[in-house]
Amino acid sequence: MNVVTPNKEEINPFLQLLLLLIYAIVGAVVFSIISLVPIVIIHGFQILSNFGVITSGDAKYTNALKILQICTSIGMFVLPPIALALTNRIKINQFFGLKSPKFLLLMLVLVIMVISMPLMEWTAVWNQKMVLPDGLKWLENWMKESEESAMKMTIQLLTMRNNWDFIVNLVMIAVLPAIGEELMFRGGVQRSINKMFGNHHAAIWISAIIFSAIHMQFYGFVPRLLLGAGFGYLYYFSGSIWYAMLAHFLNNAYAVCAALYMQKHNMPLDKADEPVGFPWYGYLISAILTIALFKFFKDTAQRERKLG
Repeated sequence: MNVVTPNKEEINPFLQLLLLLIYAIVGAVVFSIISLVPIVIIHGFQILSNFGVITSGDAKYTNALKILQICTSIGMFVLPPIALALTNRIKINQFFGLKSPKFLLLMLVLVIMVISMPLMEWTAVWNQKMVLPDGLKWLENWMKESEESAMKMTIQLLTMRNNWDFIVNLVMIAVLPAIGEELMFRGGVQRSINKMFGNHHAAIWISAIIFSAIHMQFYGFVPRLLLGAGFGYLYYFSGSIWYAMLAHFLNNAYAVCAALYMQKHNMPLDKADEPVGFPWYGYLISAILTIALFKFFKDTAQRERKLG
């Protein structure tokens, strides 16, 4: 595998990844501490002696969990890649490819996200049927326990009592991850790995694996991996991170809106992941059209880049 020499104006890509990791750890710690201020104001100092109750699924601590979630998202995902760009002494819009998005490409992203839904459902159902060998039952049991714990926290976050909760959830679950995780994984990790090895496919899929793994939800690993790869190709084809951010936002915002709809119709949120159920040819058509739309996006984006 050929190693590409980094541009002179940038530091070594290996060092960029290391710095990104350090910035993320420091940011997560600092902003977790910052989140304690409003949490203590709401619940008092006694919350510090049993901090685990915040993620226990108890509705009493939902606001505290949301504060913690928002702060850690900012500290762990939004700020580290920006700090990396500043460390390289490159303008943020140039470093991440924050070019003005084109209307046609934005519409293509919207269509891709809608058309790919049956395909993503099929991968999710297939992933949820995962069974490990008998010798790894201990690992499978731990994964299931982690999944149940994550589900409790997800339901706690998605529970909405009013319109204000909906707005907060939209920001916390859709806006911040779309900005922060795309800056981190596509603008930071993928970009550095691509500079490291000069292979954009490897960079896209490695960053997608890391993106999926960091969520620690094993029975949703494959669909999240495919989403991450899709976001990566949108970024690579267009040279602009806006399209990956939009796709990420649409995916997460759909979950928030679906949760609101379910609550308004008295449907349990733990049934949100149940498949709609398409005929086999529906999944096949979704796969074919999704691939075709990505090809169309690639051709259109490359034409726009030549004209621009």
